[in-house]
Amino acid sequence: MFTGLVEEVGRIARVEKRSQGAHIYVHAAVVTEGTRVGDSIAVDGACLTVVHVEPKLFAVDCMAETLATTTIGARRAGDTVNLERAMALGERLGGHLVLGHVDGVGEVRSVHRRGIALEVTVRFPADLAPYVAPKGSVAVDGISLTVTEVHDDEFGLGIIPHSLQHTTLGDVVAGRRVNLEADVLARYVRQALLAAGDAGRPSGGTGRLSMNGLRSAGYLE
Repeated sequence: MFTGLVEEVGRIARVEKRSQGAHIYVHAAVVTEGTRVGDSIAVDGACLTVVHVEPKLFAVDCMAETLATTTIGARRAGDTVNLERAMALGERLGGHLVLGHVDGVGEVRSVHRRGIALEVTVRFPADLAPYVAPKGSVAVDGISLTVTEVHDDEFGLGIIPHSLQHTTLGDVVAGRRVNLEADVLARYVRQALLAAGDAGRPSGGTGRLSMNGLRSAGYLE
């Protein structure tokens, strides 16, 4: 379990292609502290198991599915990646609950400067529509962010200077592919609606859940 608060930006040292997978080495100074073989680290939002660790370097194994369904498969030596160690019980949860299970790959459609922040628009896969809502949470390349608006198959983000300085969003450009993970709470609400007999279909293409469905599931009195 993660928080979506990036601890550091690491750099891919090398990628060794294996049969049906890859062995990836990552340079990192912070997340290697106290990390042991078998621990989990989120790499651009994908939860991966550490198989080798030494000062300022760790390695992970990626199976074929991970390479095919996330942006990890396109990573090369020299690329930067967002890194976060699994959270410990009792710590402050500054972001939101992130599982490190990538739901799909989106594409940055536009990037505009507004004041001190960047306004970024991301196109997302259609099957994520029921889980994306204005003011809701989403993990983008492992970063906990708040959705500012939703229009059809795109959502907006406002990126503050701190996030630009301490994550890979500092060099974000239109056309970049990003890993997306929906808020885990939205998953359970969706499942509760289905179990209650409400299909929970998007209303007018917005992905909003019905009030009757929420009442049936016991979320509203």
